[in-house]
Amino acid sequence: MRRTRLAAIAALIAAGSVALAACGSDGTSSGNTTSAGSQTTASNSSPAPGSGDCGSGKLTGDGSTAQQNAVNAWIKSYTEKCSGTQVVYSGVGSGQGITDFTAGQVDWAGSDAALDPSQGQTAAATKACGSPAIDIPMVTGPVAVAYNVSGVKDLVLTPSVMAKIFTGKIKTWNDPAIAAINKGVSLPSSNITVFFRSDESGTTQNFETYLNTAAPSDYTATPSKDWSGTGQGKTGSQGVQAAIKSTANSIGYIEWSYAGSAGLSMAKVDNGGGPVALTAESAGKAVSAAKLASQGGDDLTLKLDYATKTPGAYPIILVTYEIVCTKYKDASVGQNVKAFLTYTSSAEGQNALTAVGSAPLPASILAKVQSVVSKIS
Repeated sequence: MRRTRLAAIAALIAAGSVALAACGSDGTSSGNTTSAGSQTTASNSSPAPGSGDCGSGKLTGDGSTAQQNAVNAWIKSYTEKCSGTQVVYSGVGSGQGITDFTAGQVDWAGSDAALDPSQGQTAAATKACGSPAIDIPMVTGPVAVAYNVSGVKDLVLTPSVMAKIFTGKIKTWNDPAIAAINKGVSLPSSNITVFFRSDESGTTQNFETYLNTAAPSDYTATPSKDWSGTGQGKTGSQGVQAAIKSTANSIGYIEWSYAGSAGLSMAKVDNGGGPVALTAESAGKAVSAAKLASQGGDDLTLKLDYATKTPGAYPIILVTYEIVCTKYKDASVGQNVKAFLTYTSSAEGQNALTAVGSAPLPASILAKVQSVVSKIS
């Protein structure tokens, strides 16, 4: 059943990915991959396609759990191609990833929110690098509002109602505000159980930014990686996924790939342009409208329009950034990072996202990403 659901997600994303980017795919040979918890490591000794395409030795990264499934797929394919290469990535949360990167404990970090200059993150990362640290968008992933309510398979939520649920102002499923936008749906009188990310999370920051932007009078907290609403905290995307699946009358925010792989129901979102179901096409409409909000130099921080009322655009999206040094103190590390990100930003690497519940970058943004990656040293 789980495999069937994953296949359905992949088919949906593949159908919508044309709106995001034109990607090709190449066949790869079999390799060896091992996964333990949220850490993935892989290596292979098969002949490399060309020394210029591969790093050597060990490359380490950690951070965002939102991109864990994507990185797993990338590691497998990349290390099948590259002799003597080992890549290790641990999904520890975006906040921890940034902390580890600025402490020099990993070669690169994944984060669902770009480095924040106002919190000193950019300066700290640049100091650790000895060169400018930059944010490179690599994975686009919608954030699903997943729920587990028996008999309810078609739920619509507005930004205001969603904000009131996640701040505890709406406490039961048959609340008049929910019923008013779900006419004909049999809603139980049960209390709503809210789950959120207890670890520092870029997914949390993106979801809070959405609520604060689309429903500012109902969600007044300043968006951050630490949850400001109500509910029960769970560690990582996997923790939230498991909690919703096992708890009746629950709701939470979670990356699409995790919601889909668990077979969770997902709410349609009505930002003012009509209810929009989460699909690759609807997410693509929102991502394609993203604009560069550069912090300077080669940084590629994006500005997303969470308040969009464009019909058919699913508004709750996030972009996972790879945080890297522009020039590493150890040139061999720089070569490793450059080689791996050259693969992840290639047509093959981006096309691999369609099978894991994420989506390729829009072509216009991808071209800028490839240019910046080529400069890493």
